[in-house]
Amino acid sequence: MTAKQPVPVVLSGRHVRLEPLSRDHLADLFAAGGGDEEVWRWMPTLAPRTAEELGAVLDARLAEVERGSSVAFAVIRLATGRAVGWTTYYDISTTDERLEIGWTWYGRSAWRTEVNTEAKWLLLVHAFEELGMGRVSWRTDHLNERSQNAIRRLGARYEGTFRRHRRRPDGSWRDTVYFSLLAEEWPAAKQRLTDRMAAG
Repeated sequence: MTAKQPVPVVLSGRHVRLEPLSRDHLADLFAAGGGDEEVWRWMPTLAPRTAEELGAVLDARLAEVERGSSVAFAVIRLATGRAVGWTTYYDISTTDERLEIGWTWYGRSAWRTEVNTEAKWLLLVHAFEELGMGRVSWRTDHLNERSQNAIRRLGARYEGTFRRHRRRPDGSWRDTVYFSLLAEEWPAAKQRLTDRMAAG
């Protein structure tokens, strides 16, 4: 039996709601992180300096959703009702029961808060328990230690590094660090994440 294909859906928690990314989120998203070099430092695109530039990046994500190759979510902070970033499922294979979580960014107001932990918790519950995935993976720039630490805190395991894997927007080369979490590892990881969220 293969896993189910992810489709746009709303996933709700105590602090955040993930909802299908749309053009309606553009104003909030630009307010959250538009033009902020540090927010976009490790992304595969330069920091969008205008709402129009961010709209072009958003449209590229929506085109992937339209093709069925990814599912993109706006991350809504429930306390404000505003989008503070986005995240996606991509590299999806229902036959191989796997997907990747990536193309994730948050404005600075969401850094070092419950936003990322709960958003990832919602995505992992959905992937493993509702879609029937056997593997969820992440990849990031080898210099992006903040992202690597956040991925490790989810319970994911380091798998290896692809050297000189991708050219950065500034023309330099990055090594790409890979992590994964398997279905049989999820119950223990879920318990640790649940305990951490309960502790605040």
